[in-house]
Amino acid sequence: MDPLAELVKLDAKSIGVGQYQHDVDQIALKNRLDDVVMSCVNSVGVEVNTASEQLLTYASGLGPQLAHNIVAYRNAHGPFQSRAELLNVQRLGPKAFEQSAGFLRLRHSKYVLDSSAVHPERYTLVETIAHDVGCAVTDLMRDEKLRKKINPAKYVSDQVGLPTLNDILAELAKPGRDPREQFEVVGFAEGIEKIEDVKPGMKLPGIVTNITAFGVFVDLGVHQDGLVHISQLADRFVQNPHEVVKVQQKVTVTVLDVDLARRRIALSLRSNLTPATSQQPRPTK
Repeated sequence: MDPLAELVKLDAKSIGVGQYQHDVDQIALKNRLDDVVMSCVNSVGVEVNTASEQLLTYASGLGPQLAHNIVAYRNAHGPFQSRAELLNVQRLGPKAFEQSAGFLRLRHSKYVLDSSAVHPERYTLVETIAHDVGCAVTDLMRDEKLRKKINPAKYVSDQVGLPTLNDILAELAKPGRDPREQFEVVGFAEGIEKIEDVKPGMKLPGIVTNITAFGVFVDLGVHQDGLVHISQLADRFVQNPHEVVKVQQKVTVTVLDVDLARRRIALSLRSNLTPATSQQPRPTK
């Protein structure tokens, strides 16, 4: 399961990106957010044979039309067998291929470098390096001792600088690596699955989803985030909520009040409260 693949299907500003997002120029906001999403997608890379049209849209050099054409080609001809086959896609010419190929992955390609971030333009260079070391490209990727024999400065040229060579060697060490942190499953309380299950006095585990000037929103696993008002963030005075918590931080909160009519849950992080009920964590689905 890849959250990024689903999040790209949404307009980024609809996720709730800030307290004053509606007060700024909306066109500028959309352009800036699209740039950030594209940067994230390109950093992770896109698996061509499984990616949705929306995800492919954010790969550099593609856009909506080429993403649609890639999916249409894939549906008509089956999985891509190599990066080079992308050139058979309608309207995907050499220029678009040059811009996008390094961000597109083919995990089960016949050629091992197709699953990495090494651009096809540098395949010959990698093959030359492997030949000089006296092994195959697959051996170079598998054996750290062979990679340590490489002197990158030897391959610097007018077309390839030392930083690029270092990036290539780093990619050979972990081909197709996902730069994101390991996803950690959050444990919510057993038996607490909807807002009606939440009662004042309960002490529940949760995760911080958003931080505002007036408080912090916490996901309790009931499809309705609760609010820890800034006055309830700590036993001391808090001027800035960011001093106390951060987004995605695990917390244990005490339920102060539940307003079913308005679908609101008031929470506290203060330690001097005495909870009436304590719930054991349950694993998320």
